[in-house]
Amino acid sequence: MSKLQMIDAAALEKLLLKLGFLIIRQKGSHVFYRHTDGRYTTLPHHKGTQIGRSLLRHILREINITVEEYIILIKEK
Repeated sequence: MSKLQMIDAAALEKLLLKLGFLIIRQKGSHVFYRHTDGRYTTLPHHKGTQIGRSLLRHILREINITVEEYIILIKEK
């Protein structure tokens, strides 16, 4: 298994929007996203920091994306 490439919240938000997720609401620095098929996730927007690998894996599990699919999607941007 390859190492997950860490990205910041803005790049992950672009990926979520590209996959069809919509911004539902925001509470502080946490933005809540939902897809029309029912999938949802929360993403913290802390400027200058990257999303940690464990949180990134958790988000990928919530949106039903494999690590391999994630790597392909990141390379496409």
